[in-house]
Amino acid sequence: MASNVEIKARARNFSRQLALAARFLAETPEILHQEDTFFVVPHGRLKLRKFSPQRGQLIYYERTDQSGPKRSDYRIVPTSEPDSLRDVLASSLGVLGTVRKTRTVFVHENVRLHFDSVEGLGDFLEIEVVLSRDSGVREGEALVRQWMERLNIRPEDLIEGAYLDLLLQKRTSSA
Repeated sequence: MASNVEIKARARNFSRQLALAARFLAETPEILHQEDTFFVVPHGRLKLRKFSPQRGQLIYYERTDQSGPKRSDYRIVPTSEPDSLRDVLASSLGVLGTVRKTRTVFVHENVRLHFDSVEGLGDFLEIEVVLSRDSGVREGEALVRQWMERLNIRPEDLIEGAYLDLLLQKRTSSA
């Protein structure tokens, strides 16, 4: 499985933080519309990410739910039939929920910066440092912390878990 070190944070000032990333990287980001359907599994998380009717990814990952930099081990399988695959997985496993977002992505070397506008939740940032055979978790954590500083992400901005967890908490508290 591939691995990365990552954080997720509430955006303190989304447009300013997006401008900072653009300035540091001097690259044009990619804008993606994503629909993530999470399925019931005994451990880890399994989601189907749909980009379009003909393009998606089945993503399995394991990570601890903590607010600081954390290692995530993952496997991604592309699919050209995300709707059919979702139907099969929903019937066989059950659906936990769905997250819809617009993601602005910057990629620089082994760093991915995600600026997410999540339906029903608001604006967030993710920093992911892809680990290689030559780089360990400590190096990944150090790089995540450098980007946190560059983008003015404070420890109190960090969140645990996935967007789905936040949506489910929101639903539970409003019921």
